[in-house]
Amino acid sequence: MTDTRYDALQQLGRESRMPDSPEAAVLERVAAPSRGKNYVVRFTCPEFTSLCPITGQPDFAHVVIDYIPDSWIVESKSLKLYLGSFRNHGAFHEACTLMIAERLVDLLAPRWLRIGAYWYPRGGIPIDVFWQTGAPPEGAYLPDQGVPPYRGRG
Repeated sequence: MTDTRYDALQQLGRESRMPDSPEAAVLERVAAPSRGKNYVVRFTCPEFTSLCPITGQPDFAHVVIDYIPDSWIVESKSLKLYLGSFRNHGAFHEACTLMIAERLVDLLAPRWLRIGAYWYPRGGIPIDVFWQTGAPPEGAYLPDQGVPPYRGRG
């Protein structure tokens, strides 16, 4: 089955390699199937990895992205490759989290978006970073992100 609406996609259905950096990653979008409805799209990345910009040591997080589309939805393979491109990217937890959120907002112009990045401890302290575009639309069902406070997450 071939749908020509998706011919412009560069990665889905094709062999793709992990981008060298988040800046080099190509995030793609497709038309949202239902405009004007308050439905939430959730992506969960329980094995997100980046590098500490000072020590070069790996940092790990459980990232949850929720958004209410307007005209666009993110193509999931491109999002997977984008998130994977952080594996060799050196930045603090807060910078990684906001970089992801801002890139998605720029690409999708969603009605609403929130991100929760639940970072595993380094130096004995877990760091959780949260951001959202503003108040969610009235009547939207927003489930809890489902990640418990740190008590040996897993």
